[in-house]
Amino acid sequence: MARPVKFEVFGHEYSLNTEAPEEDVQEILEMVREHLHETCRSPGVVPSTKSVILASLNMAGKYVKLKREYEDYRDQVETLSGRIRKKIEDFVRLG
Repeated sequence: MARPVKFEVFGHEYSLNTEAPEEDVQEILEMVREHLHETCRSPGVVPSTKSVILASLNMAGKYVKLKREYEDYRDQVETLSGRIRKKIEDFVRLG
């Protein structure tokens, strides 16, 4: 069941409902804050919509890269497991 989570970014309080574990929520919030601070380097300045969009694009870019890396890894594992399975089958058949 979703629970409310309150958090603060650049002095503004927000809330959302989530089913994510607390540890994940904290990690996500830290990532968002980090990306916003990277995008908005001037301390004390509330980010503009443009800055928030740039930070979002940055995070999305990292997500897409990791997703592709995962898919490549999964494909490699499937290929290797297929080869191993074939070798085992050949070994058993030739026994």
